[in-house]
Amino acid sequence: MSRPPESQAAMDQLLATLDLEKLEENLFRGSSPQVGWQRVFGGQVIAQALMAAQRTVADDRFVHSLHAYFIRPGDPSVPIVYQVDRIRDGSSFATRWIVAIQHGHPIFSMSASFQVEEGGLDHQVPMPPVTPPEKLMGEKEFKELFLAQAPEVVRKYWSQDRPIEIRPVSLVHYLTKDKLEPRQDIWVRAVGAVPADRHYQACILAYLSDMTLLDTSLYPHGTSIFNPKLQVASLDHAMWFHRPCTMDDWLLYTQDSPSSSGARGMTRGGLYTRSGTLVASVAQEGLIRKRADE
Repeated sequence: MSRPPESQAAMDQLLATLDLEKLEENLFRGSSPQVGWQRVFGGQVIAQALMAAQRTVADDRFVHSLHAYFIRPGDPSVPIVYQVDRIRDGSSFATRWIVAIQHGHPIFSMSASFQVEEGGLDHQVPMPPVTPPEKLMGEKEFKELFLAQAPEVVRKYWSQDRPIEIRPVSLVHYLTKDKLEPRQDIWVRAVGAVPADRHYQACILAYLSDMTLLDTSLYPHGTSIFNPKLQVASLDHAMWFHRPCTMDDWLLYTQDSPSSSGARGMTRGGLYTRSGTLVASVAQEGLIRKRADE
């Protein structure tokens, strides 16, 4: 897959962000890119926490699931300390508990499980038929067509150089406030080369898994995460890694939101390779609250 040379810079920055500093046994420190955001992107914290856990696990064990909670907003101006608790090291599985700390308080917690590779029964649900990414509008064309008239918060979000390119199969939700079916299909890819290292590949996959999910739960309500009348934030995140993924081509991220209630919205996702292999499944619940002054 060809990428312009300048696109590698954003991926290099993400890879540097994942290269945590070891402070002591089971204790690591990570930083955040200074891009002007008020809070740390949740996918970054998931990926850094996973990297911290992986560095305490034997090299022949790979993550197969993680379950995380966002406790407080992350402050991008100060480092994040990751404390890893080695819960269990069995003959086939290893379990880790990770807590991210800032300003003396936990901001995030996650459990992760790792397994040696084994053979076994194999099946998956098929990838839905969708338009291939080459036939869809790229980010450059999207920005030129839509951003001139978009609100400032939307322009700021899309103007950032990001390590992951997003290419929605449908752009209807950008053009209307109609209430839509709570599902979407999005092609995603790394904008630069990812190392041939399964630990880094898993972290990049975890990083991008936090993108666009909350929007799907807002489709049936004719609004988006950019609505200033709403308070929107991720509450928890779960992910299952089914098969290895080299991150060298487009992935299809299929999403649906089965429910929204009690100021929370829930979304499920599946990540497929272009050839139709299901590499991961995701579930997330987010806060969707009308602001008090509304």
